[in-house]
Amino acid sequence: MTWHSEELIRFIQVAQGKHPADLCLRNCRMVNVHSGEIQQTHVAVHEGRVVGWGDYQAHEEIDTAGAYLCPGFIDAHLHIESTLLNPSQFAAAVLPWGTTTVMADPHEIANVLGLDGIGYFLRSGENLPFDIFVTLPSCVPATHLETSGARLRGADLHALLPGERVVGLAEMMNFPGVLNTDPEVIDKLILFQKRPIDGHAPQLRGLELNAYIGSGIRSDHECTTLQEAKEKLAKGMRIMIREGSQSKDLAALVPLVNDHTWPHCMFVSDDRHPDELLRDGHMNAIVNKAMSLGLEPVRAIALATLTPAKHFALTDRGAISPGFFADFSLSPTLSPWIPQRVFKKGVEVAREGRLIDSPESWNTPALPSSSMRVGTISEEIFRLKAQGERILVMGIQEGSLFTRKMTLSAKIVEGSVLADPSRDVLKVAVLNRHTPQKKPSIGFVHGLGLSRGAMATTVAHDSHNLLVAGTSDAAMSVVAKAVEEAGGGMAIGAEDGSLEVLPLPIAGLMSDQALPQVVASLEKLKKMARSWGSPLQNPFMALSFLSLPVIPELKLTDKGLVDVNTFSTVSLFQ
Repeated sequence: MTWHSEELIRFIQVAQGKHPADLCLRNCRMVNVHSGEIQQTHVAVHEGRVVGWGDYQAHEEIDTAGAYLCPGFIDAHLHIESTLLNPSQFAAAVLPWGTTTVMADPHEIANVLGLDGIGYFLRSGENLPFDIFVTLPSCVPATHLETSGARLRGADLHALLPGERVVGLAEMMNFPGVLNTDPEVIDKLILFQKRPIDGHAPQLRGLELNAYIGSGIRSDHECTTLQEAKEKLAKGMRIMIREGSQSKDLAALVPLVNDHTWPHCMFVSDDRHPDELLRDGHMNAIVNKAMSLGLEPVRAIALATLTPAKHFALTDRGAISPGFFADFSLSPTLSPWIPQRVFKKGVEVAREGRLIDSPESWNTPALPSSSMRVGTISEEIFRLKAQGERILVMGIQEGSLFTRKMTLSAKIVEGSVLADPSRDVLKVAVLNRHTPQKKPSIGFVHGLGLSRGAMATTVAHDSHNLLVAGTSDAAMSVVAKAVEEAGGGMAIGAEDGSLEVLPLPIAGLMSDQALPQVVASLEKLKKMARSWGSPLQNPFMALSFLSLPVIPELKLTDKGLVDVNTFSTVSLFQ
């Protein structure tokens, strides 16, 4: 937001104490992320901006009684769709935790609905007491190895560039496309060469990393080891240290942060499930964990405020500084940070974990339609004729998006390959939801742990086709039908009629309900999964990433089994 001349003149006068400010927070301990200090002072606010600190007069005063005051938290990279909440409900969920700004990559809804999905996000961010900036999706579809509901080229994104809330190009997952100079990828890199371009290059090293960074990509959130992060940072990348619901890299990467490197690091959530938002919070949870791991508190707060603001050239936030927006929260303690009062542009929006105003009064644009053209679902479509005695199996790893490439003997009965829950080998299928009557692709997974029944979801990265895994073809048919009839969503059930469904009517990705209702429905699904043997903390999130062909080693898309290391489809049978 830019100044108008009269606003600027008034601000300058108020900052000099010539007129009273709107608000003064007295006796606070301000976290100064610029200097690294805690300052005992009074902070004044006028017309949504910080005037400064000192002995100001104001129309309204709040005695903070020595509480700590820190800037509003900024999430530098996340997919709101992965919270299962629509944008306004997401804002309602995270504001009480002290998050006031996010950089959202609407990659998921764009892969389903294309420009209409991005437009829905941009409209949803209007007139909220919360700032949703958008990095435009770079990979729709993510790769040539899957079928999405849309295809976005550089020319499609160009039309959105004038938007004031469009801040850059989102994660360039197609790093092979960069290295092989794919024309469509090159077009996008050229288009955004004067804006931030975020990266996504797991395990990329050496000369290939040089080429990737040199193309203009300046950040990465896929570092999982300290060695990888050190090389990327040394070559000029800003490291987005991720701590989400599935990928938890904070403990491994906190040692990267020191007196020299901290300005080049920031915290991101990437993917956060709604139950964790409700229970633990958002960026505050990452900051507090970093503190518990030994990171100095002011520096931890800076990595969730100042450094992401600088990365995206947001010169009006990220610190409590004169002229910056008055986005901040108050906490009785520095470590842990417990937001008790949250302010957005100088207006209190949350207190003691609750919003001041109901989100029902916020902007709610018309919902986009959900694409669910799956075709006929029956038990027969999941049958697989044996073409060998050994099969490749995706091995789930708790707390990671990576899967292990396993080779196991197949369970063959009357010429068909079946799931073998006794060995925790379940059948997996991906049904194309954008092209009806297309035959599903079939694979197998180890680590999901179900002893009975099946699970299905249309939250299936990145093309969000209908993904189902189960102990029998019959159970897989039951849950796949339930998700289709709901217009998209998640389900777990069995042949005997046991069934729980979480409808996600917004593109098959997001609910139109508030956080507590979504969490209650999700908990029912997870409880049933646990009772049927799954050891995973987030079984549906683990399932959702089995179709993501940019994270090693083995994944399944609607086009078949993908060896991510070779970036090609491979035979299931060995």
